[in-house]
Order: sequence, then structure tokens, then C-alpha cells
Amino acid sequence: MSPASRLSLRCRVSAAFGLVLLAVVSVLSAATWHLATEYLLNQRQQSADRHSRINARLVENTIRDRTDGLGELLSGLTSGPNSTILVSLPGGWHIAGRPVGPENLPPGLLSRARPGAPAHERFVADGVPVLAVAQPLAKANGFYVELHPLLGLERTFRNLRMILVAGTVACGLFGVALGAWAARRALRPLAAFTETAARIARGDLSARLPEQAGPDLAPLAATFNSTADALEKRVRRDARFAADVSHELRSPLTTMTTVAEVLERRRDAMPEPAQKALRLLLAELRRFRGMVLDLLEISAVDQADHGEDRELVDLGVLVRSGVANSPGPRPLLELDAEPLLVAADRRRLDRVLANLLDNAARYGGGAVRVAAHACDGVVRLEVDDAGNGVPAELRERIFERFSRGRHAGRRAPDSGTGLGLAIVADHVHRHDGRVRAEGRPGGGARFVVELPQARD
Repeated sequence: MSPASRLSLRCRVSAAFGLVLLAVVSVLSAATWHLATEYLLNQRQQSADRHSRINARLVENTIRDRTDGLGELLSGLTSGPNSTILVSLPGGWHIAGRPVGPENLPPGLLSRARPGAPAHERFVADGVPVLAVAQPLAKANGFYVELHPLLGLERTFRNLRMILVAGTVACGLFGVALGAWAARRALRPLAAFTETAARIARGDLSARLPEQAGPDLAPLAATFNSTADALEKRVRRDARFAADVSHELRSPLTTMTTVAEVLERRRDAMPEPAQKALRLLLAELRRFRGMVLDLLEISAVDQADHGEDRELVDLGVLVRSGVANSPGPRPLLELDAEPLLVAADRRRLDRVLANLLDNAARYGGGAVRVAAHACDGVVRLEVDDAGNGVPAELRERIFERFSRGRHAGRRAPDSGTGLGLAIVADHVHRHDGRVRAEGRPGGGARFVVELPQARD
């Protein structure tokens, strides 16, 4: 699986918005930078040309008049402490302003200068960015070169660059935020779909999607709701069928059990083969009777639970009472001293604890520890057994109906019906809780039930 596929859809949409907006703004910023810098440089170059042309004409006039004030004139023509004027004459170079020698001039600058077409070049002279303008002095057989400082222009470029970069980054972040907002709004129906599907999975068959106004989502909501209606009808029909069958079986089953018990009291008068057959019959009848009772419990679980039978139950007191009334050796009890209150149907919680203890006795060598404590708003019930534990691949399947894990092929009289843990899971889910199987430290299995803690 690629890293991109592990990201949520909301993250991918947000990233796409941010990247697209970042790319668009980057192109616009690059175009703005190019146009702005080119325009400013052209303006600075034209200004330098005009300034240099006037100064060169003054220098030519001074040389033509053969006055001795060339040095004084050049000093007066410098425009600031960072500007430099160089005049090349047959007798040598004359320099005014910041001392920059002719050897620092870019190669080929003077050779490119033509009458009416000065040569230009940007370079750094002793750490100061300058624009060199070279013009030929035709009458004096020389060249006039002026270095115009670009410190102000470079400062403007730096500020413009910072503004464009900051604006580009800000637009990218804004694109991510805009994408997150758009994704949240677009995925809101999907979140409602997920929540409704989860409620149905937890057993709330009455959950439905709200009607959608959009033409794209309305058919999906209608199809989902019709599917949920069909599922609810099917589950109710199956539950009603199981309940009806179980009720119909109770009377003949009770009659057969009574007759078998009468025969058992006269077992000593029977031959050995008849006694063996009677023992098998009684074992199967007891197992059949337990299955019918479990089916009745399952059918009751499948009915709608509106919470009328719920009350505040102290789980610690319930555990202590349930362990005291259970057959077999007493396990170690670890209970918090504070009340462990949950809003629950006491009868169903009694059945949860009884089924877990019975499961430990049948398949785990008996319960060795029962603990109940509260943590972070959750009341946690733990039942440890002394068996071989539950393999990781079976820890979810054992809570399915008629699943007995590794004992699926076992037909002993005490093998159970495969409905006990399914009833536990259904009862716990009805109380908005969770149940799972873990490995017990030191060996064996640990069954964990977590229920929301209630307040006084």
C-alpha cells in the first residue's frame, strides 16, 4: 500500500487544494517578479543613460576648452558616496567618487560602447551592486564610464521577493484550509452514512439516514434506507421465528425431560444397555433444554431495547454476588473499593457474568480471577481462566452464534451450545460497550467487558 493511499480522503483533498493553489500562485508570483524587476531595471537604466549622457557632454566640453578643472568637474558630477566616474583619455584614466579602478570593470564593456548607443552591465564592485554605463567620447578620443549604485533597487527587489514568497506560502496554507473545509462539507453525508451503518452494526436496526436534498446523494440515502428496512424486517422475522419455535419446543421438551427423570429413578431395574441409553438421552435433553433457553434469550436480545429496564447498577456488588452463587471453586476477586456504577439492565449483566464464568468452567479449566475496576470513564470487567487461551485467529469468531472455537467438533454432554458468548456480545453491545478475548499473562484466556461508567 502506497503512503498516499494510507491518507484519509479529507487529507488528500486538502493537500490537492493546497498544491494546486500553491502552483497557481507560484506561477503568478514568478510572472510578477519577472515583470516588476524588468520594468524597474529598465527605468533605472533609462535614468542612468540620461544622467550619463549629460555628464559625458559636460566632460567633452571641458576637454575641448582645455581647462584644468576636469578633476573638480568629475567630483561635482558624482551623485553620492557609492557612485564612481571613470574617464579614459589618451593620457590615462581619471577617477572621481568611490575608488574603483578600471581593472574592476567587466571585460568588453568599453568595446561594446558606440556613439548614441551606450553599453550597460550590472556587476558588484567592492561589495556594492552597480550599473555601469559606458559612452564613447568621440571628440576626446576616450570613454566616459559611470557606475550608478543599485542599493535602493536591490533593497526593493529583496522586499518584493519576501512579499511574493510569503504570499505564495500563505496562499498554499489557505488552499489547505479551504480544501479541509470543502472536504468536511462534502464528506458530511459520508460521515452520517458511516455513523448510521455503525449503529445498525451495533444492533440499532431503527437507524436511518436523513433525507438528502442533493440529486447525487438522495438515491444513495433512499437505497440505504430501503436496504435497512428490509434487513430490519428480516431480522425481526427470524427472531420471531426463533422465539416461536423455542416456545413451541418448551412444552414437549419439558414432558420428555420429566419422563426421562422418572425413568432415571427406576434405572436400577433396567438392563445395562437401557441404562446407558437413558444416560445419553438425559445428557442430550439437558443440552437441548439449554439450547432452547439460549434461543429464547437470543430472541429477546434481538427485540428493540428502549432502555426501560435500565437502572444504576454497582458492577462490583453484582460481580461479588454472581461469583458467590456460581458453582465450582471460587476465583480470586479484585474489585475497586469505590462503586462501579453503570446504567444497565441488571438481568442482562447477571447473564453476561454467568456466561463468562460458565465458559471458563467448560473450556478454560475454571475461572481463576475476576476483576472489576474503573478507568477513564469506563468500567472494565475481566474474567481469567486457567486454560490454553484462545488463538488470535479465533478471538472474534468465538462471539458469533453457534461458534465454539476449537471445540466445534466436540459432542460431550458439557460441550455447550455455542450461544453463550454470542449472548454476552449482544448484551454488552446493547449497553454501548465492548467485549473481547485476550491472552492472560502467564497463560490462559482473559475475557474483557468494557461498559460506559455512570455518575451518581
